[in-house]
Amino acid sequence: MHKIIGVTLLVVGVFLLLRGHDLSSSLGSRLTNLAFGSAGARVTSFYLGGALCCAIGLVEFLRSEKK
Repeated sequence: MHKIIGVTLLVVGVFLLLRGHDLSSSLGSRLTNLAFGSAGARVTSFYLGGALCCAIGLVEFLRSEKK
C-alpha cells in the first residue's frame, strides 16, 4: 500500500513541478518578476507543493521496500 501511495505522490509532485515551470515562463509571471523581482505566489506554491509531494512520495516508496 505504501508503494502505491509513494508512486502516486511522486507522479503528482512531478506534475506540480512541471506546472510551476510552465507558469513561471508565462507572460504574467515574467511581468511579476520584472516588477517585483520575485516569482509570483502561485508559481512558488506549485514549486513547493511539487517538491513536498516528491519528497514524501520518495520516502513512502523507499519505506515500502524495506519491509
